[in-house]
Amino acid sequence: MNRIVIVGASAGGLATAEALRRSGYGGGITVLGEEPYLPYDRPPLSKQILTGEWQPDRLPLRAKADIDALDLDLRLGVRATGLDVAARTVTLADGSRLPYEGLVVATGVRPRRLPGCEGVTGVHTLRTLEDALTLKARLLPGRRLVIVGAGFIGAEVAAVARGLGVEVTVLESGPVPLALAVGERTGRWLARSHQDHGVRIRTGVSVSEVLATDGEVTGVALADGSVIPADDVLVAIGSVPNTEWLEGSGLTVDNGLVCDEFSAAAPGVYGVGDVARWDNPLFDTAMRVEHRTNAAEQAMAVARNLLAREPVPRRPFAPVPYFWSDQYEMKIQAYGYLRGHDEAVVVDDDASRGRLLVAYRTGDRLAGVLAVGVPPKTLRSWRALIAAGSPWADAFGTEVAA
Repeated sequence: MNRIVIVGASAGGLATAEALRRSGYGGGITVLGEEPYLPYDRPPLSKQILTGEWQPDRLPLRAKADIDALDLDLRLGVRATGLDVAARTVTLADGSRLPYEGLVVATGVRPRRLPGCEGVTGVHTLRTLEDALTLKARLLPGRRLVIVGAGFIGAEVAAVARGLGVEVTVLESGPVPLALAVGERTGRWLARSHQDHGVRIRTGVSVSEVLATDGEVTGVALADGSVIPADDVLVAIGSVPNTEWLEGSGLTVDNGLVCDEFSAAAPGVYGVGDVARWDNPLFDTAMRVEHRTNAAEQAMAVARNLLAREPVPRRPFAPVPYFWSDQYEMKIQAYGYLRGHDEAVVVDDDASRGRLLVAYRTGDRLAGVLAVGVPPKTLRSWRALIAAGSPWADAFGTEVAA
């Protein structure tokens, strides 16, 4: 194999290139990135960049010299628009075609948007450095921020904004924030934390319109007829995998690029990071994980499988997913696959100490754990049980499991 093309120059794409070089691959590697910047880290956008704790020059994942040492054909500000799997070529926005022998799809996701907000000043999404810098400049004391969507991005921005003296209202269509992801009791616990810091949370509401005057946002109208005044609106209602460029390629796209247990979408074509939905044999389910740690781990697995040749077999990618979220003084951490769980059991709840531990059951096994303020040793013990595929009864004892 003499030419590998990686479409996507964020964390997953760069980690794949690094893993290929570490594995001894000496052939050509072309990395395409739609943004004009060297690969940078995204989690700090909703945390350290918004607070001003970090300047943009701290975001790059690697120094330019380290990237140069990888001997990449790095093309920034270049967008892929099509793929011909039979001919093994990637079509670029300028109409040119880029041949490959191995292809890694690492195009990530983009934020969902509310209709009718195009060109309205003060309506934001948060995915890129420009997004973060634009929002940061407007988070001034006394201003009014309405956040549509109570997911982790919305919650992190709410925490930062309150710390900057901004008035914050969070709107959530469901009855409990984050309930689908972490369960109702955990969602209520986290919501109370925000309310204790002065965030107004309205649940069970639907946005009918974002209001504007002379192209500047003025508020959010709800389906019940009420209006919430706003100087800024952050739309944080989830994401859309960047797969449009794969239309007509013959690859299966369904909430991401569909891959097998090896992260392969077709012979010689692999998915990495937020855009990839693959079969995780550890949990016996298909999953698409939008977290920084998963992108790095999947990149290493894909590099290994892409270079595998008999008698060395490919190996399934079967991680225990991990994510974290910083909100106020809390560091929220979770291991496993929490979505679609059948039961969530609170093992430890001490709000006065900012401590929470919740275990999640799917079927008859321990599927995940979420913790706030829990010692690392305790959390590692729970992770080991999840990695071992432990039955629910083994994690809790027969009385609780029953």
